[in-house]
Amino acid sequence: MSTFTNPVSRRQFLATSAAGAATLAGISTASAADPYGGFKMGMQSYSLRGFDAVTALKHTQTLGLKYWEAYPKHVPMGTLPEHVATQKKMLDDAGVKLIAYGVLGFDGNETSARQAFDFAKAMGIASLSANPKKDNKTFDLLDKLCEEYEVAIAIHNHGPNALYDKISDTVDIVKDRHPLIGGCVDTGHYLRSDEEPVEAIERLGKRTFGVHFKDVQTITENGKSKKHFRILGEGDLNVLGCLKALKKLDYQYSLSLEYEENPSNPLSDIEVCLKTVRDAVAKL
Repeated sequence: MSTFTNPVSRRQFLATSAAGAATLAGISTASAADPYGGFKMGMQSYSLRGFDAVTALKHTQTLGLKYWEAYPKHVPMGTLPEHVATQKKMLDDAGVKLIAYGVLGFDGNETSARQAFDFAKAMGIASLSANPKKDNKTFDLLDKLCEEYEVAIAIHNHGPNALYDKISDTVDIVKDRHPLIGGCVDTGHYLRSDEEPVEAIERLGKRTFGVHFKDVQTITENGKSKKHFRILGEGDLNVLGCLKALKKLDYQYSLSLEYEENPSNPLSDIEVCLKTVRDAVAKL
């Protein structure tokens, strides 16, 4: 995704020089005790999809993060006690807490929906990122299960032409539903849909149950507008504006960095993304 012939050297330089400067000064870019200002800053594990789960967790640990939103290939869904215990041990060994999961599809099938909620409850997951069908049967079922399990449904916007392309798609469908049915604000996909992520957070308000933090830049090539995923802070996302809107809500759910590019070697890019977050937190 980068125009640099050796992206690692440039990005590693930015990351390591920033970290080194902070160490020499005896401070971090935010609070030494909590560089993310109270946010549950974590990783959408899809960012590390080029690695198996154990290796991805080690990388998460190295990056200084303690939270995950796992995608199913890293933490397969299952409700048998042995499976749940194995997954919990793997996460505990890495010092990472699984607080969100997805993205999952939902329809009116109660058996499959209950499997997802049973898994969430067993694993201690607070919210499920979801792509539910737009019909009353599906949402009546989600109303019932959110009440029963006390697990939030965070409807994920998947970009142009998806079920929940626009902010209004999510806001309108959740407004009369259970208070634990809301949105997962994927900032990159909203930018791809020409929507403003800060507005999405503000309009969803307390129904914001997930955030996928990523950046997109609009570029005009040969008279045509194209959108490209970028390192956080190098695109069009108002990072500080998003954090301010979340802080105003006293947001307690997962703030998941999701980096789409460079799956085989993303770590230096991800560290630059995280530095962007830390720098913005310091300005709150």
